[in-house]
Amino acid sequence: MLSLSVSASCQAWEFDPLLANRHVPVTAAASMSGDESLRICVFGALPDPLPLEEAVERALCNNPKTRESWANVKIAAADVGAARGAYLPTVSGNWQGVRDDTRTDVIGHPEFSSNYRNSVLRTESVSLNWVLYDFGGRAAALANANSLLVAARASQQAALETAFAAVAKDYYAAQAAQGAYVASQEIEQTAHDSFRAATGRVDKGVAPISDELQAQTSWAEAVTNRTKANGDWQTALGTLDSDMDLDASTPVTLPVVGDGVKPDAEFLESVDELIQEAKRSHPSVLAAQAQLEAAAQKVKETRAEGLPSLSLVAKYSWNNQPTTLEVGIPQFPTNGREWYLGFQVTIPIFEGFTRTYQIHEAEAKTELQRDTLNEVEQQVGLDVWTSYQAVKTATDNLDNTAMQLDVASRSYEAAQRRYQVGVGNILELLNAQSSLAAAKRERIQSLTDWRSARLQLAAKLGRLGMSSITDELPLDAR
Repeated sequence: MLSLSVSASCQAWEFDPLLANRHVPVTAAASMSGDESLRICVFGALPDPLPLEEAVERALCNNPKTRESWANVKIAAADVGAARGAYLPTVSGNWQGVRDDTRTDVIGHPEFSSNYRNSVLRTESVSLNWVLYDFGGRAAALANANSLLVAARASQQAALETAFAAVAKDYYAAQAAQGAYVASQEIEQTAHDSFRAATGRVDKGVAPISDELQAQTSWAEAVTNRTKANGDWQTALGTLDSDMDLDASTPVTLPVVGDGVKPDAEFLESVDELIQEAKRSHPSVLAAQAQLEAAAQKVKETRAEGLPSLSLVAKYSWNNQPTTLEVGIPQFPTNGREWYLGFQVTIPIFEGFTRTYQIHEAEAKTELQRDTLNEVEQQVGLDVWTSYQAVKTATDNLDNTAMQLDVASRSYEAAQRRYQVGVGNILELLNAQSSLAAAKRERIQSLTDWRSARLQLAAKLGRLGMSSITDELPLDAR
C-alpha cells in the first residue's frame, strides 16, 4: 500500500499552474467519503471481526475499475488544462550554430575565386504568437473539455458505486454463508439429539428400529449439509478476499449475520418521486448529460475551426552571418538583427469540404448522445423500481421469517417432548426438525436480502456512500 500513498502525495504536489487538477480526487476512492481515512488508502491488519466499511474501503482503493475511472478523470482534467492554455500566448526560441566552409571556383578567372572557412555561425530568435479572436473556437473547446471532465467524474462515481455495491453483496453473501454454517451446526446437533432420543426409545423396546434408522439418516444428512455449508462459507470468504485485493486464503472473521438489523425506517417517499430524483441525480445520468453537452460544444468547436482567426505575432532574431561586398572580396564579420510586431489574420478558404462532413459527424454524435441519455434514464427508472420492490419485500420478510422461526422452534420442542413421552411418532419429530432447519435458513437469507437490498437501492438512487453503511435505510426518509 506504500506505493498508493506515494502516488497520492505526488498527485497533490504536481505542477498545476492552470488549476485543472483541483477537482481530481487524491485517491481512487476519496470521493466516497468526506473524511481523510479513505484518502490515504493505507491499511493495517484485518480487524476481528471485519466491518463492512473497511471491506468497502479496501475494495474501492484497489479495484481496477475504480482506478481506471480515476485515471480517466485525470486525463479529462489534463484536457481542461490544455483547453485553458489555448488562451495564452505561445513563445518559442530557436538557436542554431554551424561551422561554414564556403569555396567558390570561378572558371577562367581564378582571381575571383574564394575559399572562406568561418568559425561557428549562430542564429538566435524568439517568436510569439497569441490568438486574440477565433469566433468562439477556444471557448467551445474549453466548454467541451469541462463537460467531459464532469462526465468523467460522474462516471467515476458510478464506477465507485458499482464496486461498492458488488463488494457489499459479496460481504453479505459471506456473512450469510457464515450464518448458514453456524445454523448447519445447530441443525446437526438437533438431528443428533433426535437420533439419541430414538435410540433410547428403541433400547427400551417402546419404539421400532425403523425410528432409530430414520433419525440416523436425518442426522447423516445434517452432517453432509454442514460439510457443504462450510465449503460454501470458505468459497464466499475467498471471493471477499479477492475483492479486497488479498490472497483468497487470508482468514477473515465477520460479524454475526443478525447484528445491526433494525428495519424500522418508513418509506415516506413514493416510488415515483424516487424514480424522478434518480433520473435527475444518478451519476450515470449526470455522465450522459455531460457527454451530451460535450457533444454539442464539439459541434460549435468544429464550426469555429473553419472560421478566420486573429493573432498577435512578434519575433526578434540575431545572427553573426559574415558578408562580402562582391565576388572575390573577402568576407567581413557582421552582426544582424531583425524584429517585427504585428497582427495576422488566418482565413480558411477551401478545405476540400472536410469541414462540412466533420460538422455532420459532430451533429450525429450529439444525436447519439441524446438517445444514450434517454436510454440511461429509462434504465435508471427501471432499476429504482425493481430495487424499491426488493427492499419492501425484504423488509416485510424480516418479520415473516422471524415469526416462522419462532413457530418452528416451538413446534420442534413440542414434537420432541411428545416423542420422548411416547405420545408422538418419529415422523412428527423429523418433520418438525426439517421445518426448523428450513426456518433457520430462511431467516438467515432474509437478513442477508434486507441488507443487500437496501444498499442496492441506494446504488440505484445514486446515493451510495460510506454514510450508507448504517442501521437505517438510505432513503433520506424523514
